[in-house]
Amino acid sequence: MPSSDELIIAAVQRDFPVGDVAGNAERVREALAEVDESVHLVLFPELTLTGYPPEDLLYRHGFLETSQKHLDALIGEIRGPDVLLGHPLLENGALYNAVSWVRNGELLGQYRKQALPNYAVFDEKRYFQSGTGALTVELQGHRVGVLICEDIWESEPAANAAADGCDLIVVPNASPYHVYKRNERERALRLRARETGKPILYANLVGGQDELVFDGRSFAVTPDGALTGPTQPYDDGIFRFGFDGQRFAAHGWQPDGPELPLKGVYETLVRGTRDYVHKSGFEQVLLGLSGGIDSALTLAIAVDAFGPENVHAVMMPSRHTSQLSIDLARQQCEWMNVRHDVLSIEGPFKAFLETLAPIFGDAEPDITEENLQARCRGNLLMALSNKYGAMLLTTGNKSEVAVGYCTIYGDMCGGYAPIKDCVKTLCYELSVYRNEISMAIPQEVIDRPPSAELAPDQKDEDSLPPYPVLDEILARYVERDESVQDIVAAGFDEATVRKVARLVLINEYKRRQSAPGVRVTPRAFGRDRRYPISNRWRDA
Repeated sequence: MPSSDELIIAAVQRDFPVGDVAGNAERVREALAEVDESVHLVLFPELTLTGYPPEDLLYRHGFLETSQKHLDALIGEIRGPDVLLGHPLLENGALYNAVSWVRNGELLGQYRKQALPNYAVFDEKRYFQSGTGALTVELQGHRVGVLICEDIWESEPAANAAADGCDLIVVPNASPYHVYKRNERERALRLRARETGKPILYANLVGGQDELVFDGRSFAVTPDGALTGPTQPYDDGIFRFGFDGQRFAAHGWQPDGPELPLKGVYETLVRGTRDYVHKSGFEQVLLGLSGGIDSALTLAIAVDAFGPENVHAVMMPSRHTSQLSIDLARQQCEWMNVRHDVLSIEGPFKAFLETLAPIFGDAEPDITEENLQARCRGNLLMALSNKYGAMLLTTGNKSEVAVGYCTIYGDMCGGYAPIKDCVKTLCYELSVYRNEISMAIPQEVIDRPPSAELAPDQKDEDSLPPYPVLDEILARYVERDESVQDIVAAGFDEATVRKVARLVLINEYKRRQSAPGVRVTPRAFGRDRRYPISNRWRDA
């Protein structure tokens, strides 16, 4: 139980969907109704009312007016503990990313975010002006300073808060996940706490928004580096932190344990896929199941996200599909209790070949016929999606998307791509991890050489470097922006590096037409990697 002189702060670690302003206002009311009288401050995430990131919705006057209307209504209603609530603030023609401190129906103050991130997935300078000044409020014998998200990653805003005389700093956040993010946050917060000499409470949003996934993991840190938390990832809840003037304590919840990267990635893929599908208005999903590793992993993610009753897997064999692939796909569906249908593409494929024969003439078969098979499958899957209202999940991985080893309007068809940011080697690691929870993917799927099975005896390595080599080159070239020369100097074959770099550059047009997918690395194909589609730059 908290002591009588302890400051109790409740961090609301919940999902506030983008654009649902009225719904988010109601979610604020529901959260406040759950908080008991021992709590002194309720801390909501960054931009609670609009959700994060609202992007160009912020250009719509009706959107801002609706947000202000609901903010005004909430301020008038709030009673009991103090509330710190995130929202956009339009003031004298300038728009700010702001929070309001409310006490018993009165606005005590507003803080405007000073450090606006404009890198990776963030482009806040497109919408907001930087704020100035500090906000410090007296509460339960403590002076509480306020920052917002990126402010705590820079020295100056934190120094301003400390100079304003605060005893501790609270930080509402909308900080998206990637595989290294927990450690980065903890390092940054420890540094700020040590620099300022102030304890800091970091409260984060939860939930998927398009390719971004916010993992929660709220925590507190003191100037000596001691952590309280973080909370469990993706745990939608209200977490109480006690502060006695020196230390934080967790009240009524258990902190998350040591960082387990594969567990974090897999949970992010499940949460991001579930939230995207549901927020897009769908309840069921379908996918093409090939007997290969990528579709097998995608099926496991889908079942964990939606339950087997809401997942439909379709095997679409061709003249090149092995019996082993058919058997493994069936076996996985039986294990996971998923509906499984088999639709041969031989008929549609023959019809296409016959239709094209007068023009193709005696031209030798090549990649054209391979792509036709993929497009037959894409058409069948899209027809099922249209007929039954299930979202089609695509099954391509980051290695394939990077080098264009995928067929536009074929296997790229679909509404969402759960493993789009997972390179092939990571897909294997995730499959092994998932089987440690319960058997979901047949071991032969993991062991067999990868193949698109679009030509006789085809193997991926016929066209690509071995995946461990390819994936390391991609990590350096795509995620870390290393040059061809740098990668070659690190010990990679020059011809291979030049080939990979060229493939990455010339396939931007495919990626722009691909489905969005969950971001799990610091540099995904999407909003944080923006290359021109048509360009003549070749560093290869």
